[in-house]
Amino acid sequence: MTPVDTPPAVEPGSDAAGPAAAVAPAPAAAPAPAPAAPKVGKADWMHAPERSNMPALRAFAWFAIWCGRPITRLILHPICLYFLLFSPGPRRQIKRYLFRAIGPKAGWSDGYRLLHAFASTVLDRIYFLRGRLDLFDVKVYGQDPVEAEATAGRGAFLLGAHFGSFEAMGACKQQSGRPEDLRLAMLMFQDNARQITAVLNAISRPETRPHVIALGRPHSMLALRDWLDGGGLAGMLCDRTLVGADDAGQQRGSSVVIPFLGQPAAFNDGPFRLAALLRRKVFFMAGLYVGGARYDVRFEPLADFSQRVSDPAERERRILEALHGYVQRLESLCRAYPYNWFNFHDFWLEDAH
Repeated sequence: MTPVDTPPAVEPGSDAAGPAAAVAPAPAAAPAPAPAAPKVGKADWMHAPERSNMPALRAFAWFAIWCGRPITRLILHPICLYFLLFSPGPRRQIKRYLFRAIGPKAGWSDGYRLLHAFASTVLDRIYFLRGRLDLFDVKVYGQDPVEAEATAGRGAFLLGAHFGSFEAMGACKQQSGRPEDLRLAMLMFQDNARQITAVLNAISRPETRPHVIALGRPHSMLALRDWLDGGGLAGMLCDRTLVGADDAGQQRGSSVVIPFLGQPAAFNDGPFRLAALLRRKVFFMAGLYVGGARYDVRFEPLADFSQRVSDPAERERRILEALHGYVQRLESLCRAYPYNWFNFHDFWLEDAH
């Protein structure tokens, strides 16, 4: 694992690809407010059944542990080919995404590369959760400001996406001079991935297993506040709109339509409102899979809500600015690392029309 101070830059909208690409900088000025998102049904990812079964997941996990990473990676090829051939719904969404991230030249081989990268990160979760960081070459960028918030006892939000590997961020804790101070909780919707979560919890070590604060529960807000007040870091993947945050089934925050990869998409500002309410700093995070056993973990300041803002209009402007900055960073990463974004559902809600 190699700490790196400054990653090479990539401009917003760049088509550059590969490990030299980096997170794009935030806009200097607040963007103009975007129109509210149209009313749509619940995102299908929340209700999609898991395409797996517990015995198969357990067998795969223990095979990976006993046979090792090089041998287990060989069986990823038939698994990826199976899903590419026999999952028409996800295949259609993969095609749409790759056309926007890469261009019309994207074909079957690109879809296969995306699925193989996804399968690789799922496999590597097993080794990360078992503390086998010796198997990987992990470079970490921009972690010092995050560590400063944690060690000072203020806590902070780490906002990412279903992009690369969240578990790769455990390398930051191992590289820290005071790993006991880097306490990370994951805010997540657990109901649509119970089986794989149960298997990973069974094989992981307690010291490598992230603490989970489940979204949509009556005690979630109090648990989050107490965690942050204790200097903990709260991670959230913000590229899926969450519904069902309360008993009435209302969304957290509001949906805002923002251009994303050339097509308007609805993003929820709830995580940023939560950070503003709890008055914390926000960092963009990404654990990029760059091939083989290599990962780039990146952190970048995104917003600072630590100071109280009395003017409601100014508060709304800052929330919208932070949301636009998040989307711009995600778009830049999707163009630079197109095989890292793992949203295989109808993200742009095109099937709903």
